[in-house]
Amino acid sequence: MSPPRILLCGDVLGRLNQLFKRVQSVNKSAGPFDALFCVGQFFPDSAEQLEEFMGYVEGGGGGHSQIPLPTYFIGDYGVAAPKVLSTASRNSANLGFKMDGFKICDNLFWLRGSGKFTLHGLSVVYLSGRQSSNGQQFGTYSQDDVDALRALAEEPGVVDLFLTNEWPSGVTNRASVSDIPAGLLDSTGSDSSVSELVAEIKPRYHIAGTKGVFYAREPYSNVDAVHVTRFFGLAMVGNKDKQKFIHAISPTPASTMSAAEISMKPPNTTLSPYTLVVEQTALKEVTKRSTDSVSDSQYWRYDVSQKRHKSGAGEGNKLCFKFIYSGSCPRGEKCNFQHDSDAREQYSGGVCIDFLIKGKCERGPDCNFKHDLQNEGESHSRTRRRSESDSGNRSKVCWFCLSSPNVESHLIISVGEFYYCALPKGPLVQDHVLVIPIEHAPSTLTLSQQSNSELVKFQNSLKLYYKNRGKEAVLFEWISKRSSHANIQVVPVPSSRAAAVRDICNMAAEKLGFKFVAMKFNNSSDGREWLRKQFDRNYSFFYVELTEGTILSHSVEENENFPAQFGREVLAGLLNMPERADWRNCALGKDEETKMAEEFKKQFEELDPNQ
Repeated sequence: MSPPRILLCGDVLGRLNQLFKRVQSVNKSAGPFDALFCVGQFFPDSAEQLEEFMGYVEGGGGGHSQIPLPTYFIGDYGVAAPKVLSTASRNSANLGFKMDGFKICDNLFWLRGSGKFTLHGLSVVYLSGRQSSNGQQFGTYSQDDVDALRALAEEPGVVDLFLTNEWPSGVTNRASVSDIPAGLLDSTGSDSSVSELVAEIKPRYHIAGTKGVFYAREPYSNVDAVHVTRFFGLAMVGNKDKQKFIHAISPTPASTMSAAEISMKPPNTTLSPYTLVVEQTALKEVTKRSTDSVSDSQYWRYDVSQKRHKSGAGEGNKLCFKFIYSGSCPRGEKCNFQHDSDAREQYSGGVCIDFLIKGKCERGPDCNFKHDLQNEGESHSRTRRRSESDSGNRSKVCWFCLSSPNVESHLIISVGEFYYCALPKGPLVQDHVLVIPIEHAPSTLTLSQQSNSELVKFQNSLKLYYKNRGKEAVLFEWISKRSSHANIQVVPVPSSRAAAVRDICNMAAEKLGFKFVAMKFNNSSDGREWLRKQFDRNYSFFYVELTEGTILSHSVEENENFPAQFGREVLAGLLNMPERADWRNCALGKDEETKMAEEFKKQFEELDPNQ
């Protein structure tokens, strides 16, 4: 079977006549094509193009008003966007959990918010709208949209296409600036959030608009992945400079490729431009990038002329940030910057990198890191406890670590020695609970037997709590190879529907092309012991504990298409509430969340094993 043929387009700006005239021409000479993806502003930027645009949306008759092939867009802003998109949102055909596009009219689909879907075998991920803090309903993306994509990045398999409106910061290869328009070398129209996401998602193709030019970057390698990524920036439809606004690709879906095929690297492959972008952003751009050695810019060097340093491979008064952050540098002795082991040790001990480099930190008391150097005795002690220090640093940005400033403490309902319970953000149903290890661990199946005893007590208490209310508990855990902090989801279902959970899980598995391994146990302790033996750290893993004691488990292959939200989606279908499969559709305000948590704690108090 031949690979799908895809057209890519930049900002349309409502010029649908010109766009589809070009599409029909390309389709006739090089097609047929299966789909068209549009990035950048899709709606008109003035009322002058509105009549032409609405002729297609409203099906106003005439040949020009027919959209020739399935067309998907993410640039949900411009003139008439709120009116058109509000109407589409209310359409009964668009209700529920729809990641594959809201239908606007025949062959035209709006990819809203963020999501992932499969089209002609290709795994497609998208981020709709632009970065903004003004909370507009349309045309901007939210932090929830970004967080959802970070969760999707933990799913197994390789993403084929990633669609964004704005360019990622730092994507242009400055080693070949001669063929890049000067406007691309600044940050205008670039988005650091997109840089972070693309570094985590690692797509094979990344497509963006809004810059007004065409740019095809050399392929670049990805950190912790064997495949390369190709970036395409596309110009506006009908631009005066005749920059390319339509581009065709025909990628073989990654899910059908062999390991040898997917790991092939062209001779012109470069290093990733995002090697440190996630870390750099997390540190809130603590210092300016060195203006020297432009070709080394992807390593984010810092000027430390006023700080002491030990001898290293490089010369001069500049530290290699890559070495300080990770303890290694791919350039080794060829690096032109200092590999300071002492600075690395101080950073690993929790000292603020801005303080290390500049002698001060502009964040002051808001900074979560230390603003004083540790003496040699403390440093030696921290060297022996390096893994503990690294874990502590991770906890500063983890959603689930109790020591993290990001933890939603108002949702916590019970805290034990090894585990705590909390209500989730965007619960599927009332009394939906998370059981979370206090230790920053990617799986509950790798924790100690002592902690397992406490977990079983939590589970048994929750089961009894639900049973007293005419419901049964369904428990599931998704363990991705990329997971950072584990959590078990406990969802109550009506007793009358409990027996159907196994059947609907098996039906969903069959649709995805696999079968669960099933085993029945008389108690949770025996079941968890069996799961420990089933679990292989080299694979992602999903299991669900059903109401009658049966456990269904599945080891997920690297390129297998397994959704991270499988458990929630299945239960949402069982309970006839598909629109709640996406937790973002269920998000509540903090006051309401606090009220729910307090009410649950009051009712759960008698059964709480920690009371």
